[in-house]
Amino acid sequence: MESGVGTVLGPLGEIRAGIEEFYRDLHAHPELGLREYRTAGKVAQRLRDQGYDVIEGVGGTGVIGVLVNGTGPTVMLRADMDALPVRERTGLPYASEVTVPGPEGGRQPVMHACGHDVHVSCLTGFAALMARARSAWSGTVVALFQPSEENGDGADAMIQDGLTERVPKPDVVLAQHVLPYPAGYVGTRAGPFLSAADSLRVTLHGRGAHGSAPQAAIDPVVMAAMTVVRLQTIVSRELAATAPAVLTVGSIQSGSGPNVIPDRAVLQLNVRTYDPAVREHVLASIERIVRAEAQATGAVREPEFETLAAFPPTINDEAATDEVARAFAAHFGADAHTIDVQTASEDMSRIPGAFGVPFTYWGIGGADPGRYAEAERKGTVAQDIPVNHSPEFAPVPQPTLDTGIKALAIAALAWLGPGPRTG
Repeated sequence: MESGVGTVLGPLGEIRAGIEEFYRDLHAHPELGLREYRTAGKVAQRLRDQGYDVIEGVGGTGVIGVLVNGTGPTVMLRADMDALPVRERTGLPYASEVTVPGPEGGRQPVMHACGHDVHVSCLTGFAALMARARSAWSGTVVALFQPSEENGDGADAMIQDGLTERVPKPDVVLAQHVLPYPAGYVGTRAGPFLSAADSLRVTLHGRGAHGSAPQAAIDPVVMAAMTVVRLQTIVSRELAATAPAVLTVGSIQSGSGPNVIPDRAVLQLNVRTYDPAVREHVLASIERIVRAEAQATGAVREPEFETLAAFPPTINDEAATDEVARAFAAHFGADAHTIDVQTASEDMSRIPGAFGVPFTYWGIGGADPGRYAEAERKGTVAQDIPVNHSPEFAPVPQPTLDTGIKALAIAALAWLGPGPRTG
């Protein structure tokens, strides 16, 4: 396998400058979920230029490139394309200045604050190398570029648009994410890796009145306050210490003046869990507590629950992860690690789930290695190294891009056969 890796990665130096230029262009031109028209068009053209069969518009803006190279396994590799509604503060010469119409009027800034520009650049670089080195492997490569990961609906959109009928069924699905570790780092983890995430909106109904006449009101502000306090007991008193979960009330909205008791309060909550049973318990407990507090306060109506987003947990297949981890250790040496569980969330696992095949998802570093080492020495990594979704998040182009391209190639070649076979 390592000789095949060497053949595939041999031309990396020839395409490096072009990949770096593509990365800077993507970073400067971010697009929000299901609006990735420019990005999708550039990806599709690059795949066509390398001889891939290209399918566009899957799930709206998704792009898939298929390269059949003799008989053998089929490996699907996925990258997400969308950006975030964040105003960039990196100071880079290629920083985004893009704005789009906002949901409530005005202009909304857009930034690649999560590294999806890295993911797209690495997968297109990988695709180019695989097309150049067809003598080094056999099988089928499916390069899938997914829209709208940040909204949690991009994978489902592709599946509902007939994904499983439009491409060969993969034997394995591979994906990676750039994270605030030093560039050059690669990290795998078998089993639970990323948390499930559920975002909810809860509306509590009271009865409005003048602030001087509380006896005429059923105060939704008090109802909301008591609910928030009681919700904190779910993690602290209903779950074992060995069952990690996070419950955050990120928004409370009620009222418009100091002497007016409003008639409703709206809470927005986010739940992070790793175990499906824990997830179900937490969600059920939220509903139980919200309904009980509403009843205790004498609410005029039952509370309303709305799911805003739901991400599944990312639980890596043990055997597939072990295979990739061995391949990474052989090639990257000391830069290959076992990564900690992350409280971020992803919808990627729905894609292998739709095919009924195993998957593994790993992390690569994107932080400047010198800056990271200095922050680690001072014990200030959390303060000094910008994390995903920060307006200051900006992976260094190198060695981040080289590492991501190499990781995809090494992982894919762990499945693909050596040299083309026909028949």
